[in-house]
Amino acid sequence: MMTKTKAIRVHKIGGPDVLTLDEIELPPPAAGEVQLRHHAIGLNFVDTYFRSGLYPAPKLPFVLGNEGAGEVVAVGAGVTRFKKGDRVAYGSGQGAYAEMRNIAEASLIKLPDSISYKQAAGMMLKGLTANYLLRRTFRVEKGQTVLIQAAAGGTGTILVQWARHLGATVIGTAGSPEKVKLARENGCHHVINYREEDFAARVKEITGGKGCDVAYDGVGKATFPAVLDCLKPFGLLVSFGNASGPVENMNLGLLSAKGSLYVTRPTLFTHVSDPAVLKQMAEELLDVVSKGIVKIPVTQEFPLAKAADAHRALESRATTGSTVLLP
Repeated sequence: MMTKTKAIRVHKIGGPDVLTLDEIELPPPAAGEVQLRHHAIGLNFVDTYFRSGLYPAPKLPFVLGNEGAGEVVAVGAGVTRFKKGDRVAYGSGQGAYAEMRNIAEASLIKLPDSISYKQAAGMMLKGLTANYLLRRTFRVEKGQTVLIQAAAGGTGTILVQWARHLGATVIGTAGSPEKVKLARENGCHHVINYREEDFAARVKEITGGKGCDVAYDGVGKATFPAVLDCLKPFGLLVSFGNASGPVENMNLGLLSAKGSLYVTRPTLFTHVSDPAVLKQMAEELLDVVSKGIVKIPVTQEFPLAKAADAHRALESRATTGSTVLLP
């Protein structure tokens, strides 16, 4: 039996105005699927990439979003890990901008009572991203120096806290005095206002000319190639987002000229495609959040119907911490 539910769909790629609130029919969960009722849905820059066409979209129309938390209302055949009434969350499953949805059992994690639905929706995609950046792409250790661009944003806030806990010296960048203050409160040892200062020159000054072991950059076009000047010889640039637009026409010779540098462009979805890896990453994330090592500030909330306003706020850099949509 079909269930009617409301969802934000994209019928054509474009700006925030293409986001449409539709009533759709949701079938019962298929074998291996769980049906859940969302209590909160996460907002992420990757959502804007699919909406704008920067990332290839599924067949139009499609329901946007990759992150959410809610309650299991039904399970399909063969589902063994979850039952009706369980609290669950996920960070990699296209179709999140909806009151209800079906999702593969393998994509879900069980949510402990100590973490709220809003926290979970604000941390799963961003927190799992922070996990693979800090523990898998480059394993941050005590005594290293890391640069985190957009340190007051959703992913940046988690990266800062976690990197400091791991014993690194954390340098962050932010775009306003308010965001600089927030990044410092979250654990940055040094914060640079990139709108007022040459961030590469300041990093060299802070590190005594040595540079950083690794730079985590979710900004993209606006910070490249200057971010390469923040690295020590053999340092690694981890480009994981395009908030200002994608890096284009990269000259690989720059890596040689600037100190035999390394660069990588990873994505969360490659890591969590293996259920065993997802389980390990989620356990590590839940551990640091449950212990209060990493706090998840949900600082903006929008009704699901106002998703377009949420996208405008995110793309104008008006947000800090995590933003959630509420069905």
